[in-house]
Amino acid sequence: MIVPVRDGARFLESSLPALAATLPEAAELIVSDDGSSDGSAEVASRLGARVVRSATSTGPAAARNRAAREAAGDVLVFVDADCRVHGDTLARLTAPLEDTAIAASFGSYDAEPAARSWISLYKNLAHHFVHQRSSREASTFWAACGAVRTTAFRAVGGFDVSYVRPSIEDIELGYRLRRGGHRIRLTTDAQVTHLKRWTLLGFLATDLRDRAVPWARLWRAGHALPRELNLSVADRLASALVAVGVSTLAARFFLPVPLAIGAACIVLALTVDAPLLAFFARTVSPAFVPVAALLQLLHRVSGLAGLAIGLALPALPNRRPSP
Repeated sequence: MIVPVRDGARFLESSLPALAATLPEAAELIVSDDGSSDGSAEVASRLGARVVRSATSTGPAAARNRAAREAAGDVLVFVDADCRVHGDTLARLTAPLEDTAIAASFGSYDAEPAARSWISLYKNLAHHFVHQRSSREASTFWAACGAVRTTAFRAVGGFDVSYVRPSIEDIELGYRLRRGGHRIRLTTDAQVTHLKRWTLLGFLATDLRDRAVPWARLWRAGHALPRELNLSVADRLASALVAVGVSTLAARFFLPVPLAIGAACIVLALTVDAPLLAFFARTVSPAFVPVAALLQLLHRVSGLAGLAIGLALPALPNRRPSP
């Protein structure tokens, strides 16, 4: 069991006891402290974890790799420091690996996020909704709650340490696993409670800088975008409608473009997202739906902007060249 952390002592107080309570008898709990300054290593040690420390921050990819080199088991299980497992999470997560044809498995956030702000509800519940509806035969990986055979992980070289920020280093690992002939299973009933409280600025920065831009760069490098998770056909259609709608509305400042065209595209995009909005109505309340709709539009606009930036610019803002 590997938990990367950087300045996450407040999360470890909740997440580590839950992990320790459900660990199989032969499993080890390794916390990889990535240059924390808040006493995360001390908290992890006090709670019974073995701690691997780095004096400086090198990013979650390198932190996971450091712990993986120390691990002795046949399966590496990764759980983020700000995720609290359920009593059955680990058993459900590793169950697909009983099939020797499966090399990796990952789960999802649950529908009960710890933070209840509008942004936190939207981000966590949208993630839950997308993972619960996606294909079980996956082509990516998710390291917040994921398991991978040690042999497969080492065969592809582990996480790409050139990702120095939390980004899509797990998705990129999934690409290499699949390219190496390894199968990945999305295990929807392996769920964790996300403890993070999202802010609007953090939400937009993550979607644009840490997700969309790196996705675009992978696309430019020849990796086809999967038709699953939040890149399904419906998602692509909704994003295209938002792109046309926003462009049309912006063009009205310079050209006599009918307002109705842009508005219709936005309405159609939200119609495509109707199942998600209905899920918000059931899970939170009908009153939350207008807020969620606005945040969903912001999500698509930031994704489109990041895609354009990633395709246009030669360098990733959250990467450095591999050594």
